[in-house]
Amino acid sequence: MIRSIKLSNGIEVEYLDKGEGEAILLLHGLGSTKADWDFQIDTLSKYFRVIAPDLRGHGNSSKPEKREEYGVSLCAEDNVLLLKELKEDQCAVLGFSMGGAVAFEMAVNHPELISKLIIVNTAPDFNDLGDMGEEMIRERTKILKAIGIEPLAKQIAESMFPENEQIELRNVFYERLRKNPVSTYFNSFITLMEWGIGEKIKGIEVPTLVIASDQDYTPVSSKEAYSKKIKNSKLEVVRRSRHGVTMDQPTEFNRIILNFLTNV
Repeated sequence: MIRSIKLSNGIEVEYLDKGEGEAILLLHGLGSTKADWDFQIDTLSKYFRVIAPDLRGHGNSSKPEKREEYGVSLCAEDNVLLLKELKEDQCAVLGFSMGGAVAFEMAVNHPELISKLIIVNTAPDFNDLGDMGEEMIRERTKILKAIGIEPLAKQIAESMFPENEQIELRNVFYERLRKNPVSTYFNSFITLMEWGIGEKIKGIEVPTLVIASDQDYTPVSSKEAYSKKIKNSKLEVVRRSRHGVTMDQPTEFNRIILNFLTNV
């Protein structure tokens, strides 16, 4: 069921709430919505209470006007407040891309809330991506300021789903991205690129699964490197997958996460 709630910090969050039992919080990627999880909801809700919010600045949740009202830490706090409102003292957290950054932030600052952590095609330090990060900032800023959101949405959708048989996924994702107001997308993007947890990653102790696609923007080796810094973690690699693994390889992705969630 889709619900909306106004948190104690004034942010209104739309979220999906389906299933019963142990809760699992699903956190979507930059410029997207809870629809990133469309291929996981039915499977997971057979075993868990699935909570999938639109992050601030995204979907049907609040879109603040000021840049200082955006950022990974604020998104993390929103979800801490959401769990409190939903009377969930602890849950599994599954974060994809930007959602993975939010999940990392929650694991560092609110470890008591997290029973298991799943990190998907993301990084613990977006502020330390080197030349790739700097080029991403330059390119996306230029496109957004000069042309707008639609060409960027097209570029991202085509890079994530380039195969002929993926045209439906590509079109659906493009339509989702193009609905973002330029200012809210930019504020979410630029504050994400300023974020990182640094050496705090070594303090994460909850059982952690790191999922990497073999054809993601960043190499598997980068995920392997930060996975080794987490005391109780393991890495799974999904073959024939790009960044949007929740969508381009849902069957294998669902198998991997269910195995982790039910066997830890």
